[in-house]
Amino acid sequence: MGDGTWYEDDDAAGPVVRPYALTGGRTRYEGADLDLVALIAAVDPPESEQDSAAASPLAPEHHMILELCRTPLSVAEIASDLELPLGVVRVLLGDLLDRSLLQVRRPAPVAQFPSERVLKEVIDGIRAL
Repeated sequence: MGDGTWYEDDDAAGPVVRPYALTGGRTRYEGADLDLVALIAAVDPPESEQDSAAASPLAPEHHMILELCRTPLSVAEIASDLELPLGVVRVLLGDLLDRSLLQVRRPAPVAQFPSERVLKEVIDGIRAL
């Protein structure tokens, strides 16, 4: 299996907790689809949610996400900053969304470009001037 080497430096040992342990074995968030470029921002929870949050405390990774998202970040940036797989981050974000601790801002839709015919008509109109 392994060579039996023990690492003194935590960085050399790699991640200590497997990703499935962070998510409780869940592999995806069943709520809204979280795009890579969706902006995530932390919000103050409603008072009713504060009571339920006290009953079931958050994991350290949830607290790290809330701290990071004081300034809106994309899902990809959060995964990069936490050095966690994207799937794990989506599940953790879903937990926080279910508790109303985060707000998701969808990216603006891509602008529709005019057709080639419309562009030719504009050019012809400009030339006619």
